[in-house]
Amino acid sequence: MIKTETGVKQGIEATDEVLIARFQQGDNYAFDLLVKRYKDPLLNFVYRFLGEKNDAEDIVQETFLRLFKNKHYYKEIAKFSTWIYTIAGNLAKTELRKRKRHSLFSISHYMSTEKDYEIPDESGSPERDANSVITDKIIQKAINKLSPKFKQVIVLRDIQGFSYEEITGIADIPLGTVKSRVNRARLKLQEDLKHLMNDV
Repeated sequence: MIKTETGVKQGIEATDEVLIARFQQGDNYAFDLLVKRYKDPLLNFVYRFLGEKNDAEDIVQETFLRLFKNKHYYKEIAKFSTWIYTIAGNLAKTELRKRKRHSLFSISHYMSTEKDYEIPDESGSPERDANSVITDKIIQKAINKLSPKFKQVIVLRDIQGFSYEEITGIADIPLGTVKSRVNRARLKLQEDLKHLMNDV
């Protein structure tokens, strides 16, 4: 289907909720726009959660597949972002449970991960880039050490930038619990980062 320039512009400017409504009415171009809008943020979220690039890519693909198949389950009582992050978060938690059941996934498996997603810094020097890669890997190691319930909230809050209220909807836990877990996760990360930075 050929899209006019005006149609494309309207699609790019449309809210998530408008796009999902259009997709529910059979507009597959609206689905493509949602994928484009959410692919990288979801990949970053799931990667931070699992610490494994290939698994993160699989889960994001599965998230969009579920969105495609279950589009009519979305109701506009919740923000679309809350809904899609809930799907991705549940799939990531299922993957972590599978790993626990299979003894071949050990902590050393997480720690040896060399793959990373970088946010490109256009003005960065090679030296600064190298330092940011090292720092990012150290942060990811510390995140990997957190239990899933703490990992989920800290990634949503401090990496993805969701509000406490939005995290309540995604994680399906009370606001007080979200705040408490974020605080405890931050303290644990600070403690672990001190040790990891000393080892560099």
